[in-house]
Order: sequence, then C-alpha cells, then structure tokens
Amino acid sequence: MELRAEDRQAISETLSLHGHLFDEGHLDRLGEVFTPDVVYDMSALGVGTFEGIEAVRSAALHLGADNPIAHHLTNIVITGEEEGRATARSKGLVILADGTLASVTHLDSLRRHDDAWRISRRVISPQRAPLGGASPADAGNR
Repeated sequence: MELRAEDRQAISETLSLHGHLFDEGHLDRLGEVFTPDVVYDMSALGVGTFEGIEAVRSAALHLGADNPIAHHLTNIVITGEEEGRATARSKGLVILADGTLASVTHLDSLRRHDDAWRISRRVISPQRAPLGGASPADAGNR
C-alpha cells in the first residue's frame, strides 16, 4: 500500500520524537510515540523485551546512567502495509555516557492510534560487523 506524503512525514516525526523524549527524560510523554501495548525488543543488546508503555518507562529508569545520552536517527525507509499500518527501518547512532558511539538498526511496526502514527513494536539490533558480516566467500550470494 502506498503511503501519502503526510503519513510519511508524520511517521518520520514520531520516530524522531522518540530520541528527544528519551534524551530529555520526558518519559511521561511516551504515549506520544508508542501505542499502549507497544513491544520494545532490545534482546539482541542483552537488555530484554518490554511490553507496554509503563514497562518501557520502568526499564529506562532502571537502566539509569547506562542509557545513551544521545539518540540520533538516520536512513529512514518507510513501507506502507495494510490500511493504518506501516513498517519503518532506520539506523540509529547512540552516544553513551563514556563518549563511545554505537550503531544500531531499528525495525519498527507502526499503526494509527488516536488518529496519529505510533510505534507498536520496535526491534533494536546492534551493528557489529561491516557489510552485515559478509565475507569474500559470500561474493556470489550477495
């Protein structure tokens, strides 16, 4: 399904707002980016999976100083699904308190909720190898 330009813009703004809310500690506003039943999967980072806004908020508070101090979002690719649903794939750069930089990939499922686009599922995967781990032996397959 093709998305209208207005929907693409609204989805991009929802994804961008996520970083601002977390970086500024506005955890009371997570309903502006997530559906109430959101599934937030950081298991590939060894942190776990959290279901519901309150669980996401509690996890962020529990991580405390181990949270990134800055989230940066880039390379957003949005695909329309069935009516009122979309998928977004994006890259994230996070700066940690010790100054290190990490790269992750977000895979987001979004849906219309209360007449706005909200993330209903986010899967975060670390980027730890160049070329997705491909090697010269994979040359014929990629």
